[in-house]
Amino acid sequence: MLSRTSVQKGVSWDGRPRTAAIAFVLVAALFSSLVGAPSAQAAQDSAVALIVREAEPESDAAEMLVESIGGTIDEHIALIGGFTATVPMSAISLLSASPAIEAITPDSEVSLLGNSFGENSEAAAFDGSMPHVLRAIGAESFWSAGYTGSGVDVALIDSGLVGVEGLNVSGKVVNGADLSFESQSATFRYLDTYGHGTHMGGIIAGRDAVGPTMPRAIDDKFFTGVAPNARILNVKVGSYDGAVDVSQVLAAIDWVVQHRTDNGMNVRVLNLSFGTNSTQSYLLDPLAYAVEQAWKSGIVVVVAAGNDGNFVPLRNPALDPYVIAVGASNTQGTISLADDTVASFSNCDTKGRNVDVVAPGVSIVALRNPGSYADTTYPSAQVGSKFFKGSGTSQSAAVVSGAAALVLSKYPTATPDQVKALLRNTAFMPNVKGRSAACFGSGLVNLTAAASAKLPSASASKQTWLSSTGLGTLEGSRGSDHLEQNGVSLTGEVDIHGKAFVSPGWANLLARLASWSGGDWNGTTWSGTTWSGVSWSGDAWSGTTWSGTTWSGTTWSGTTWSDKFWSGTTWSGTTWSGTTWSGVSWSGTTWSDSKWLGQTWG
Repeated sequence: MLSRTSVQKGVSWDGRPRTAAIAFVLVAALFSSLVGAPSAQAAQDSAVALIVREAEPESDAAEMLVESIGGTIDEHIALIGGFTATVPMSAISLLSASPAIEAITPDSEVSLLGNSFGENSEAAAFDGSMPHVLRAIGAESFWSAGYTGSGVDVALIDSGLVGVEGLNVSGKVVNGADLSFESQSATFRYLDTYGHGTHMGGIIAGRDAVGPTMPRAIDDKFFTGVAPNARILNVKVGSYDGAVDVSQVLAAIDWVVQHRTDNGMNVRVLNLSFGTNSTQSYLLDPLAYAVEQAWKSGIVVVVAAGNDGNFVPLRNPALDPYVIAVGASNTQGTISLADDTVASFSNCDTKGRNVDVVAPGVSIVALRNPGSYADTTYPSAQVGSKFFKGSGTSQSAAVVSGAAALVLSKYPTATPDQVKALLRNTAFMPNVKGRSAACFGSGLVNLTAAASAKLPSASASKQTWLSSTGLGTLEGSRGSDHLEQNGVSLTGEVDIHGKAFVSPGWANLLARLASWSGGDWNGTTWSGTTWSGVSWSGDAWSGTTWSGTTWSGTTWSGTTWSDKFWSGTTWSGTTWSGTTWSGVSWSGTTWSDSKWLGQTWG
């Protein structure tokens, strides 16, 4: 399986472009896996779809170069300062060497499996709207009793958020740390330039400002997430193309744990819609250790299972038995749970760790992020002017994070073990053909039953799994997921700053809730931590970089990082060679062979 490989050129670290020669890696196996093994000449002359980022977006030099070598310009993407193009494969090396081009990336248009955004192949005439999802899981059972997530903060470690309608209610979003490669850009700090985080945030806790402030019943006229009165702590790690390393995710989890109660915050739920194919046991894995520490600190950690397909092991950290691992279900277009099936892309395993529960994850219609990379690249996924459609266990995890917030609004002193036990004990197992406990876990999330059930006692629900030590390797936690710059992958026991990562020392600090010291983590100052743990930098949108309908900027400036914070590292962060995010186009099978597979992102 190949991964999407991006090429970076002339990345500015100190205001001066570096123009070292860069080799573009796109092997002929890309096409042989799709259409059979062609001759060498045929492969060389094959047309390939690319995403081209210009060194100077205001210039036409890159467009002219593409056209001069027999290529065509398909669509301009203002957000990234570039365009999509179709070119002969034989011209790739010429493009990668040109000073007019900062980066070229294989575009998903090479996929022969259809558009990965928009309607999912399993959906047919499926209604994936949030009202349908809410009715299917029985959210109204909690709402009607007055439990809508009030007083519960959900930390969302993702690609950021934007203040579109549905997330722009005053106090809905609190900006925490930005640990992404865009953290030093005043224009894009905290903001979701990809589109994934906004989709997740809407599912978890979105609410239209024009709708009821305390929803008691599902109203199709307004957009409403599962826990409409919960607050979201926005912790950004992913950049416009999803670029992120495990070290950033570790730092983000540590940050959330350490700051979970600062300044009136009450972070009780953590949503992680990503996963790696770690090569080590959860008993050693640093990422598993981090989520366990969050769990033991009183935070319900909800993790997407992954989208590699049925009977594929769960992704890391969903493989840790303490957290809630969520698979994706297909409601078949009805609100009855009896006919629900597990989506074909949802990870499950009969030999080891299974999912805990499943929740709707097929063609979910949630908030659109106009002008984001996903929105611009996949306009067919747009549903009107406000919504966007996607599938994956990411969406399912977001549904369950909202469900956990509802439970905690009713039982504010419940432990994470009690919340997990309640959701599992009340889950519904449908009697459908091919039903497998490995794929369904305890069954479909059923809030109707959960609302009337008694909360399991702390002693009865206490989990006694062996605990992770975190003494494994950072590289093992990455699995096959690596950032790449100038043909070199970020590997080994170093973080994105090039600092040595020593797992025993880090694990010891995290256990004492001391892995962060002000804005320092692993011995380096991270510029995106705009607070010291004493005061917030702000609790709402600044209103200066997001117009509500589109990006106010027309060019991409996210690669001009300052040497002050990023010196000693060769990683520009604008590449994505991996399968780190578990939403289908961000996970295992999605970036395979440089194409998006058919399950969309999520």
